[in-house]
Amino acid sequence: MTGQRRIIAEVMEIARDHPDVEEIYARASAIDNAISLATVYRTVKLFEEVNILDRLEFGDGRSRYEDADRAHHDHLFDLKTGEVIEFVDPDLEILQEKIAQRLGYRLKGHKMELFGVPLDKDKGD
Repeated sequence: MTGQRRIIAEVMEIARDHPDVEEIYARASAIDNAISLATVYRTVKLFEEVNILDRLEFGDGRSRYEDADRAHHDHLFDLKTGEVIEFVDPDLEILQEKIAQRLGYRLKGHKMELFGVPLDKDKGD
């Protein structure tokens, strides 16, 4: 692994959000200003192909990324702010297993992405 790829890997390892390539580039180039945007694009694509990174699509036209080795979690995408909220719900996990079994399947994995807007407490939404 090259030094620049190592920096990109480190940036993603410490990321607690879901940065897009431009954000990854900004963080990596703050460490090494010789890193180009093209290098970040190629490295992110490579890391995705070898299952180091997972790509997330939230319908806002930006591919975002997270470490593929993170513990399982689901996502709620705030359509107003673009914030991505990670959550785990044990009851939901059990329900998904039950649904798969009822349909004749053993679940090997899943991805849950919810899209919403904050409730307007003044209007009772």
